[in-house]
Amino acid sequence: MKSSLLAAARAVTPSVTLFWFRRDLRLQDNAGLYYALKENKDVLPVFIFDTTILDTLEDKDDARLTFIHQSLEILKQQLEELGSSLLILHGDPVELYKKLNPKAVYTNHDYEPYARARDQRVKEILEAKDIAFRTYKDQVIFEKDEVLKDDGKPYTIFTPYSRKWKAAMKPFYLKSYPTEKYTRHLLKTTPLPFPTLKDLGFVPSTIEFPERVVKKSIVEKYDTQRNFPAIRGTTRLSVHLRFGTVSIRKLAVLARQKNEVWLNELIWRDFYHMILWHFPEVETKAFKPAYDRIVWRNNADEFDAWCHGQTGYPIVDAGMRELNTTGFMHNRVRMVVASFLTKHLLIDWRWGEAYFAKKLLDYDMAANNGGWQWAAGSGCDAAPYFRVFNPHLQTEKFDKDMTYIRKWVPELDTQEYPKPIVDHAFARERVLRVYKEALG
Repeated sequence: MKSSLLAAARAVTPSVTLFWFRRDLRLQDNAGLYYALKENKDVLPVFIFDTTILDTLEDKDDARLTFIHQSLEILKQQLEELGSSLLILHGDPVELYKKLNPKAVYTNHDYEPYARARDQRVKEILEAKDIAFRTYKDQVIFEKDEVLKDDGKPYTIFTPYSRKWKAAMKPFYLKSYPTEKYTRHLLKTTPLPFPTLKDLGFVPSTIEFPERVVKKSIVEKYDTQRNFPAIRGTTRLSVHLRFGTVSIRKLAVLARQKNEVWLNELIWRDFYHMILWHFPEVETKAFKPAYDRIVWRNNADEFDAWCHGQTGYPIVDAGMRELNTTGFMHNRVRMVVASFLTKHLLIDWRWGEAYFAKKLLDYDMAANNGGWQWAAGSGCDAAPYFRVFNPHLQTEKFDKDMTYIRKWVPELDTQEYPKPIVDHAFARERVLRVYKEALG
C-alpha cells in the first residue's frame, strides 16, 4: 500500500480539495460531493479502507469488503471517464489526515458512535492546520434534531414520529443534488493506484450481490407481498442503501408515488438513525434500562445450533442458513429468528446482534440494533415482552407451502434433521417468568 501513500503525497497539494467517500459510494445525487464540486476546483475523491474497522473483521472473505471493492471499481471507472480518478488509502483515517494537507475536506455525515468520534478527531486535526472540514446530510431524509416532539425532545415511538416526518416532508427534502453540473471541477489526473483485496489482507467473496436496480413492480406490490419469504416481494436494496450506491432521496420519491408501506420502511430507517444519534448508549445497553436486569441463559451450545440453523424449528433454521449462505435474510424471518433466540433460548440480544453484524451484507448498526432490541422487548417502541413469536404459526401464515423452508432445509423430512431444541410452550412460559422477575 506504499504506492497509494506516494500517490497521495503527489496528488494532495494545498490547492486540492478532498471529497471523502464513506457510506455514499456514488457520483449522482451525492450531497457532500455536490457542495465540494460547486464550491471548489480541483476536487479529488478519496476512499479510506479504515484499519480500525477492518482489523475487527474475522472473516478474510467478508462479502462486504468485496461489495465495497466492486463499488469503488465502478466509481473509479466513472471518474476516469471524466478525466479524474479515485485515491484509495489504507490505514487509520486520523493518522492519515495528520499527513495530508489539502485545501479542504468534504464528506457526508455518519451517525454511529465510532464514526462520530473519528470525525471529531479528524476535524480537530484539520482545523489545527487551518483546513476546513465540512460534512453534509446524505444517507437519510431527516436526521438528528430535524423531527422532534413539540417539546423539543426526540421521539421514542415510531407512529407519532412517522406522522411528524410525513408532515415535515416537503419537495425540497427530496430534490436531487445535481453533481453532474460541476464535474468539470474534478481534479484532472492520470489513473491512481487501485489495491486488490489481497493487498488489503482479504480475499474475494463468492456471495452474489443484489442488483443496483429499483424494481417499481416490487414496490407497487410491497404491502401485499413483503411478508412471504418464498417470493421476491422485497426490493433487496438494503445493501445499496447501506453503502450509498443508491440515493435515499430517489427511493423516497418512488415510495411516495407508489407505496406508503414501503415509505414507512424508509422512515423506520431514519427513526433508528435518529435514536442512535440521541441515545448512543444503545450500542451496548438496553434502551429500556430495566431490561438489562434480565438473567440470560446464554447457553453456548444452543447459540451455536441457532447460528448454524440446527434448532429443529424449520423457519428459524431456514433463515439462518439463508443468512450464512447469502448474507441476506428476509425481514419477516429476521423477526422470527431474533424472537426465537431471545425468547425461546433466553440468549442475550447482543449475541444475536453481533452475529448479524458479522454476516449481514446490509449490516447497519442503527437498524440492526433497533431490530434486535425490538425483538427482545428492550428497545424503543418495542414489541411487549410477553409477545413471543410462535415459529409454527409464523410458518403457517407466511410459508404455508413450506417453499422457503424446503429450499434451505432440504433434509427436513429425514432422520438427519434435528429434533426441536426446546419445546415452544415450555420456552414461552420460561421467558415470561424470567422477564417478569427482572422487570418487577
